[in-house]
Amino acid sequence: QNFARAFDVTFQNKQQKNELVWATSWGVSTRLLGALVMTHSDDQGLVLPPMVAPCQVVIVPVGRGKAENDAKVDAFLAPIEAQLKSKGIRYKIDDRDKVKPGSKFYEWERKGVPLRIECGPRDADAGSFVVASRLGGDKETVPFEEATFGDMMKGRLESFQGELLQRAEQRLSDRTFDVSSYDEMKASLEKGEMGFYLVPWKDDAENEEKIKQECKATIRCFPFDHNQEGSVEGKQCFYSGDAATHMAIFARAY
Repeated sequence: QNFARAFDVTFQNKQQKNELVWATSWGVSTRLLGALVMTHSDDQGLVLPPMVAPCQVVIVPVGRGKAENDAKVDAFLAPIEAQLKSKGIRYKIDDRDKVKPGSKFYEWERKGVPLRIECGPRDADAGSFVVASRLGGDKETVPFEEATFGDMMKGRLESFQGELLQRAEQRLSDRTFDVSSYDEMKASLEKGEMGFYLVPWKDDAENEEKIKQECKATIRCFPFDHNQEGSVEGKQCFYSGDAATHMAIFARAY
């Protein structure tokens, strides 16, 4: 309650008495933004999960220049926009005339927009459009079916979200190492094998400080999945040899 006390932030409790609010100040918002960017993005720029992306779909008309073609494409895109709007999908249409399509593609890729729709005069004539994912892979030509288009795009966004989670979980799994001794972890770190070390641990601030001084690793968390009832039964602390109290993640922080 120290933060609340400093600013005299109170609320009225059930007993009708003023009480200081319980609050924290972790800078969690900026840290979560940084974690999101570092977890999902790549060398081309941002990769944003659809659930938090300000723009989930960008529409890029191509082959623009002639009034007749522009009118044809605009007419074809009108129901596409209407369906996106009706499904609550956040979208933008990039119809800037003085910017080439390739530059537009690159710009929206850097901004992390999950899906891109491309449509030119030939696409409009064929009743189809091209869709590209920020996660890569081949572009796909898709026939436009007004009755199912909105749900189809929502499904693609949900799949995109799921794939990001799967990729992140796989990277975490690949970089998490089970070690049973301190010497094993220290040797791995000295060889440059950076990652998360899951170890049996007995709470001891003095020993934790020794480990920090010796190999620059500290406890990052006590993972819930590895600290259920009975998780450390019969296990010895990887550093002291005493009975473990937790399963802990050690890693270097940068």
